[in-house]
Amino acid sequence: MAAGGSRGDPLALEPEPEPEPIPAAGRWGDQEPTLQYKILRGHSDTVSSCHFCSEDTKILSCSYDRTVKLWVCYEYNNDKKQHIHAVFIVIFRVVTSSYDNTVKAWDMETGKMLVGIVTSCNISWDGKYVVSGSDKGNAIFVFDAVSATVVAHVQGHHRSTITRCCFDPDNQRVTSVSYDKTIKLWDMTTRSTLVTINEGHSNAISDCCFTSDGRYLCTASWDKSLKIWDIKTGEFRCHEPISLNQGHEGSVSSCVFSQDASLVVSGGYDKTIAIWETDAGYKKLSLKGHCDWVTDVAISENKKWILSASKDSTLRLWNIEKMDHIPSVIESRKEKGSKITQCEECEKPFLSLQCGDFEMISKCVFCRLSSPVTRILPLPPSISPDF
Repeated sequence: MAAGGSRGDPLALEPEPEPEPIPAAGRWGDQEPTLQYKILRGHSDTVSSCHFCSEDTKILSCSYDRTVKLWVCYEYNNDKKQHIHAVFIVIFRVVTSSYDNTVKAWDMETGKMLVGIVTSCNISWDGKYVVSGSDKGNAIFVFDAVSATVVAHVQGHHRSTITRCCFDPDNQRVTSVSYDKTIKLWDMTTRSTLVTINEGHSNAISDCCFTSDGRYLCTASWDKSLKIWDIKTGEFRCHEPISLNQGHEGSVSSCVFSQDASLVVSGGYDKTIAIWETDAGYKKLSLKGHCDWVTDVAISENKKWILSASKDSTLRLWNIEKMDHIPSVIESRKEKGSKITQCEECEKPFLSLQCGDFEMISKCVFCRLSSPVTRILPLPPSISPDF
């Protein structure tokens, strides 16, 4: 079942809609090199965020319909075909943020609200802290996740609305992005802003995410681009970011790294999801199907599934396990002159592309970001990063 009910009754249950039929070309288990997907229906308004959790066995979604839904997904075989089903289950605590200027923690067993706080939020990787961004004063708040007491409050952190804030994997820094086009890294130990990037994007920055080791940061913007930044202390200001362009026809709303950082997934207001090959810095595949803006994206740890949330009130679960066999992906690699090569610095294999008149790239994107050489992937003429 799916979670429903009003704001005061978040755990009320409603009948699950009948499973959405899958077009013949995209049925689970088909041997044809086509993309397989499943539509998850249950929200009655824009789905604002989505996440994989519990080792990719469950999906968490939030919506403007004032509900949080936890989906349990499982696959089964029937008539030699593979199917997927989603049901709702209640098992743990959830922290939600809302445009009503509150962050609330819910006991999912009782349905009772545990804490009342402020807007968009993120939980530290060790589960000890919650950070939230507030429209009031463009501030960030850091709370103790257990007692809900304020650990830190930074007033006027940005000049405009904070669109996203998150902890790095070491739980030492809080990164925030804003409509004011800036990126800021705030240190939990020194209680100060360590880094401010003022001119990385030419329009509002909508989202940001870290690699699992915390060294690299990806930002998504309304300027239709994404950028990957090497934020290692002492080297950050020496290197320009890698820019991922021509993936969306409109503003980019969201971004996420895969667990091994080999892929970046982004969602856009053009109703599509883009999958980027991080090493080569190019769009590998575009997923189409949503009827309205894509508001959030997620990728499973095993890189088999991509999850997307949309203003069309649905989530889509995409099976990308066999995307390398899709004709358009194969053709794109041929056109770009790609091949698997060994990075001359870290000696790891990566997908290398022939970039116009440039020589074949000999270093992976992460070693290029750490190298003092001039960037290989050019930035748009209208953008000139200057820290």
